[in-house]
Amino acid sequence: MGVKMGRREDVAAPGADAGAVRLQYAALCWREGEAGVEVLLITSRDTGRWVIPKGWPMPGLSPEDAAAREAWEEAGVEGSVSPVSLGRFGYLKEMPANPAVPCAVAVYGLRVETLASKFPEKAERKRQWFPPTEAATLVREPDLAALIEGFSPPAQGRQPPL
Repeated sequence: MGVKMGRREDVAAPGADAGAVRLQYAALCWREGEAGVEVLLITSRDTGRWVIPKGWPMPGLSPEDAAAREAWEEAGVEGSVSPVSLGRFGYLKEMPANPAVPCAVAVYGLRVETLASKFPEKAERKRQWFPPTEAATLVREPDLAALIEGFSPPAQGRQPPL
């Protein structure tokens, strides 16, 4: 199962070896559909497999804001992003003319409020809504699948103090 976490960003992710691990941020984009919660998956540009929007840290942006920016660029969505990570997954990123790079990806929930018809990577990707249980079967990374399958929207309003 994916590693549950909050604000701390220096914990290794399952599936990503220690050492030269690169950190990325991702958005688990979701909405309330007619039959319940739906998760948005997009296709990767290189292989066309189902993934969630993700990318490298961006100077001047918090991790969750970087995840939200990637969601806009790759999927054309805008909405409310949670500052608390849902967890992490690891994978090997294939780099042109270089060896694969181990990556640890911190995932942030993003409630989709706007779905644009034009966005930066529209011509390079497909996007589709799925129930979480189906979306979990479509992604390649087991820890990401576990995060998606176990996802439930946060309660509305402020959380009570501990």
